[in-house]
Amino acid sequence: MIIRTLLLSKNLRNSKVIFCSNSVVELKSLFSSGAFGKTAVFSASGDRSFIRGYCSGEHGKGNSREWTEEIDYLDESGSVIYSGKGIRSVEPGIDDHVMVGGLRKPILNISAVAKIVEVVKRWKWGPDMETQLDKLQFTPNMTHIVQALKIIEDSDALLSLFRWAKRQPWYLPNDDCYVMLFDKLNLSREFDGIQTVFEEMVSDSSINGMSSFGAYNRVLQYLAKAEKLEVTFCCFKKIQELDCKLDTKTYNSLITLFLTKGLPYKAFEIYENMVKDGCSLDASTYDMMIPSLAKSGRLDVAFKLFQEMKEKNYRPSSGIFVSLVDTMGKAGRLDTAMKVYMEMQGFGLRPSGAMFASLIESFVKAGKLDTALRLWDDMKKAGFRPNYGLYTIIVEAHAKSGKLDIAMSIFSDMEKAGFLPTPSTYSSLLEMQAASGQVDNAMKLYNSMANAGLRPGLSTYTSLLTLLAKKKLVDVAAKILLEMKSMGYSVEVNASDVLMVYIKDGSIDLALRWLRFMGSSGIRTNNFIIRQLFESSMKNGLYESAKPLLETYVNAAARVDLILYTSILAHLVRCQDEVNERHLMSILSATNHKAHAFLCGLFTGPEQRKQPVLTFVREFFQGIDYELEEGAAKYFVNVLLNYLVLMGQINRARCVWKVAYENKLFPKAIVFDQHIAWSLDVRNLSVGAALIAVVHTLHRFRKRMLYYGVVPRRIKLVTGPTLRIVIAQTLTSMESPFEVSKVVLRAPGDSVLEWFKKPIVQQFLLNEIPSRSDILMHKLNTLFPSSAPEIRSLSPPKPLLPGRGM
Repeated sequence: MIIRTLLLSKNLRNSKVIFCSNSVVELKSLFSSGAFGKTAVFSASGDRSFIRGYCSGEHGKGNSREWTEEIDYLDESGSVIYSGKGIRSVEPGIDDHVMVGGLRKPILNISAVAKIVEVVKRWKWGPDMETQLDKLQFTPNMTHIVQALKIIEDSDALLSLFRWAKRQPWYLPNDDCYVMLFDKLNLSREFDGIQTVFEEMVSDSSINGMSSFGAYNRVLQYLAKAEKLEVTFCCFKKIQELDCKLDTKTYNSLITLFLTKGLPYKAFEIYENMVKDGCSLDASTYDMMIPSLAKSGRLDVAFKLFQEMKEKNYRPSSGIFVSLVDTMGKAGRLDTAMKVYMEMQGFGLRPSGAMFASLIESFVKAGKLDTALRLWDDMKKAGFRPNYGLYTIIVEAHAKSGKLDIAMSIFSDMEKAGFLPTPSTYSSLLEMQAASGQVDNAMKLYNSMANAGLRPGLSTYTSLLTLLAKKKLVDVAAKILLEMKSMGYSVEVNASDVLMVYIKDGSIDLALRWLRFMGSSGIRTNNFIIRQLFESSMKNGLYESAKPLLETYVNAAARVDLILYTSILAHLVRCQDEVNERHLMSILSATNHKAHAFLCGLFTGPEQRKQPVLTFVREFFQGIDYELEEGAAKYFVNVLLNYLVLMGQINRARCVWKVAYENKLFPKAIVFDQHIAWSLDVRNLSVGAALIAVVHTLHRFRKRMLYYGVVPRRIKLVTGPTLRIVIAQTLTSMESPFEVSKVVLRAPGDSVLEWFKKPIVQQFLLNEIPSRSDILMHKLNTLFPSSAPEIRSLSPPKPLLPGRGM
């Protein structure tokens, strides 16, 4: 610091001021240590443009301001401390020293820095400060500026001093200067100033080739710590363009910033640049990158870094272990998750409750319940209390896997721990109890659920009702269904499902009882189930109960199709009780099907029909849609022919067969192979249909052979093993030449011709078939199953299915 001293002359006597250059210098009591020890110090006030005058010999002889008298230097008490010639002044900004008498004294760095700091603190910023700095009694250098920056706190003053220094000829770009400037600006949170100075620094680096390693790192560290995302990334890119290397701390700051802002992939990009630049990773880098990579799904890279971290003898933190165990488990890498879990224990770290929960959940979802239970026990031994979610997962998983004992045990522990099970937990347990047929346990769970105020789900009600239906607990099922209805659920489907359980189980009485309950409770079912119940009632001979069902079916606008009508007719064919026959006729009438009008018309006389039988039959079959009902029409023809034969209506039966053949319902039944072989295939026909077909076809063969003289080499009747006995017995009574084999009756054409010439054969083929019941109904249930009433009306027998419309 340049010391201003009080200069008093002996000749001035009582004067207390010194007049010099028309200015006034006033005394102030200040002590300062300087080059001369203890000295009385002066300071100037008044006009700011005042410049203290010093004696100097450099102004020329004509303008000399040198003091010629002795000057006494006094201290504050007035004692003389030195006498001698006055101090010669130096030229401000040019000389780097001061003159003490005739001695040249260098300016100390501490004094120069103090003077700079004094000027900056006083004038702060602006032209006044720069003017005062220009008038310094010495020439500053970059060392002075750097030291001054360390002392000055005000950010505006810092920037003003720095920019003044940049305009001086002695200025040299300095990394230390920028580092100090960035440090001070960061302390005052002047991030806009940091950005501005950074731009200037980049410009200096490109012009002067200055190395600013420290300054670049400081800028990125401070901006990243302040979470200035866009500015930080922009500065990072510019530094990359300058090919400047960054240190580990800076990279860590950048990674932290991007992870904090939720941009893990940008953090990974920074990490890749870090590796590319050959920058070594420290413990902080591993602690950040491994969890982030694991959580983003890059498990292989995360595990590789984990191994690398251990190779460098860094101790993994608890967070690394937790993230790896959690992500590996959720990704299904259970072996790796367990390995990391064991390594964590090897490092002496205690697994957290969250880690246990994550591991258990992962193993449960993978179906490895034994391992999950071992971890469950380890968790409780470690002093952790399983949470609500963990109890729920464990109970539901064991319940769904069928391990009801374990599930119920943990469920009991869950209730003792004070957790209220969720509806899904109750449902999973109840449904599995229901699936295993445990009615008592299922009902206990249901009642416990109701007492807890929980609303059972639709699946829970469905499982419970199905169980009760299978156990034939109709009253309990009805109670549960009404409770379900009171909960606001739509119960029609569930009630219908229970009804179907009874139907499929063959419990027709219970089904009818359940149907009555549904009706009394205002619960409707669908026509399909009504039809199924009707068919089951018919199958079990409950004809009185079946008729109301059919009437309900018809009144619900459901259409009785030809298959359903035919199935009822099949029951009539088999019926041997007069009372049941009346019920069946009543049921046939209730169908309102056109086939019933046709059947009644067949048994009336031509006067009432007003047309021949053949014409009447043809009109009926013309009204059938063969594209949609070909299989049903075949089924109807077979059963109808059975009925007509049993009723002794042979001529009517022959008309039905003839029209059926004309409409190609049985197109491959009769085959004429020129003079080689004629055949009739009755394998897919009922007993009555087969007999009518044989008689009618043989009559056709007889006409061809006798009237047209066409005689084939052989004639065969393909009966199959079912109808072989019936056809053989019928023809044997007429002494036919047909030989019986396993599935075919065959005879030479000449032998059949001779047989046709017999009068008894002609009468047999033209008139009626013997109506002996032992022939016509020979083991009907075995010989022709398709006429049996057990056939589901919606599924015609397979032999009748092939056709144009199916």
